[in-house]
Amino acid sequence: MKKIVLSIIALAAIFALVGCGAEKTKQTSQTTKSEEAAPVKAKDDSTKTNVPTVFIHGYGGTINSFGGMIQRLSNEGKTKKEMVITVQADGTLNVDGQLSKKKNNPSIQVLFAANKDNEWNQTEWIYTVLKYLKKQGVDQVNLVGHSMGGVSSLRYLTTYGQPNDTPTIKKFISIGAPFNDFTESAESIEDVLTNGPDTKASRYTDYSNGISNVPSDLPILLIAGKLDKNNASDGTVPLNSALATYSLLKAHGNPIEYQIFTGSNAQHSQLHENLGVDKTVANFLWK
Repeated sequence: MKKIVLSIIALAAIFALVGCGAEKTKQTSQTTKSEEAAPVKAKDDSTKTNVPTVFIHGYGGTINSFGGMIQRLSNEGKTKKEMVITVQADGTLNVDGQLSKKKNNPSIQVLFAANKDNEWNQTEWIYTVLKYLKKQGVDQVNLVGHSMGGVSSLRYLTTYGQPNDTPTIKKFISIGAPFNDFTESAESIEDVLTNGPDTKASRYTDYSNGISNVPSDLPILLIAGKLDKNNASDGTVPLNSALATYSLLKAHGNPIEYQIFTGSNAQHSQLHENLGVDKTVANFLWK
């Protein structure tokens, strides 16, 4: 309990300084990917299914956090926003909209009323949302989480896996998620990708202990930001943290890719406003 309380306090203090609000950008910088990762190329003809994609904001996030990305992808005809689910602090749901069950790559935006609560509560709220969707006849979903939303999504997977009362997770994308807290390291990114982080925070240890719950055939994409060649961080989350779980998931058998975006548009709160990230997300989900 002491470790959890200290982790919550540390997390809240760091995130409170940076926030996860949305800001607009014009274009992306060059990306870098692993040798194992298949190239993600832009396509105009997205494959359309009725599988919803659930977008989960980060610490302090609002409807604006993923609102811009969803709107831009909707304007391009790649998705259609059909539902907003707001989770109250007591776990009750306020649902706006209805799933049409049409093959239009529907999007669902999840909002936490207590948007600065801890990742353990967020994990339970994700579970609650997915159970609701299962009752609505949804059998599969994609998960996309920014920052703490990615942390909580992976914690959901390592805690619950694929329970019978929730939809199967078809694909998972994390964007700027601190999977090893905010621990910086002198080790190279190549070493992190091959061997995992040298210093393992309690969060990473939890993932490692629960990795057997994650379906080994689940495709996963890790997106990270790097401000410049002298700053291996998006300004908030170090690269070694955003990519910390790559080797763990790869060794587990998961089809896994990563992409690093560079430049000012790769700043932590800019990642979900980055047009290159839009394209990468769309291609991974609907290529």
